[in-house]
Amino acid sequence: MNLLHQPKAVLAVAFACVIAFMGIGLVDPILKPIADSLGATPSQTSLLFTSYMAIMGLAMLITSAVSSRLGVKRTLLLGLAVIIVGAGLAGMSGSVMEIVGYRAIWGLGNALFVATALAAIVSASKGSVRDAIIFYEAALGVGIAAGPLIGGVLGAISWRGPFFGVSVLMALAFVVTVLLLPAAATVARPSSLRDPFRALKHPGLLGVAVTALLYNFGFFTLLAYTPFPLDMSAQQVGLVFFGWGVMLAFASVVLAPRLQVNFGTLPSIVIALTGFAAVLVMMALWTDNKTVLVVGVVVAGLFLGINNTLVTETVMKAAPVERGVASAAYSFVRFSGGAVAPWLAGYLGETVNDHVPYWVGAAAVLAGVAVLLASRRHLRHVDGSHALPVEPTEATQAPAAKPVLADA
Repeated sequence: MNLLHQPKAVLAVAFACVIAFMGIGLVDPILKPIADSLGATPSQTSLLFTSYMAIMGLAMLITSAVSSRLGVKRTLLLGLAVIIVGAGLAGMSGSVMEIVGYRAIWGLGNALFVATALAAIVSASKGSVRDAIIFYEAALGVGIAAGPLIGGVLGAISWRGPFFGVSVLMALAFVVTVLLLPAAATVARPSSLRDPFRALKHPGLLGVAVTALLYNFGFFTLLAYTPFPLDMSAQQVGLVFFGWGVMLAFASVVLAPRLQVNFGTLPSIVIALTGFAAVLVMMALWTDNKTVLVVGVVVAGLFLGINNTLVTETVMKAAPVERGVASAAYSFVRFSGGAVAPWLAGYLGETVNDHVPYWVGAAAVLAGVAVLLASRRHLRHVDGSHALPVEPTEATQAPAAKPVLADA
């Protein structure tokens, strides 16, 4: 598959995805500088992730309803505009709690953008759903890899720099989306706010979503807490997480498809999650060794990249519901783990010791493996075809017309 042989509409959305996902990694190198500059504790600073992920998860419940009324393009633009405002205001904040509040606004914008972007790429890309997911994950990986690097450079100037950098980059993505993305086809039936909850009645989708919630607990423990025991400069932390992002992107595009072909989707996810849990155990045992932490972060990128691609594809096939609804339902559940983990990791690190957050993260990831294995009989069909599942019938839910993007 040539990732660049896609309609211009898909390339435009993918470019905006790269910029959007930079926002996650941009903040990571400046967590400790923010804490030092504003006199905040690790648990208080980690609320930057908690507010972001909590609002993002809740907002996922409305993304399919909003996009089915506004259309794909206007929903994407609305999301980008909200991110621009939230990131800019965060950069002008005078306290940690102000930043936490503006990160919540940022999370709302990211929810509108991310869920819609995934559905748009899957709908409009050439090739199979697997190819579309790989393309989406490639954009995600590039953005996550570049984010810490840019955040480290801007953070070395000021902790405010990455926030303003996000606003500028998102403004660029906004212009590109306006110019290159054609309007989506009008939807025949606006989706309901209840649709994501209906979708979660499918045991396969619910099982994958809960697995992702638990896996995200470990992921955001790694992402939000590790900069504190590393105790490095913003640039150094940026380089460490740049290596993590590169491994994530490589595994998403190269390793995940190969493992899927050789072992199947669910066994490959189990391998990836088990490997990630082992990395967290290693980091729990040798938290005082910065070399172990650095190696653990980078190696974790491989397992996370494999998991991201295969879980996202599984979600698209897990239940006979519209792609936007499936993405919204899944994201609502999984981001709950991302909301709780950063604060809890910081709290445990402050009140117990630096080792405990990683032990808790590893236990959560292994619990995710158990949930996935318990759900496997409802997911046997995911390897049957790389096509999309059959659309809903009257027995499930009358489908809304899918948003289709035409090549300009």
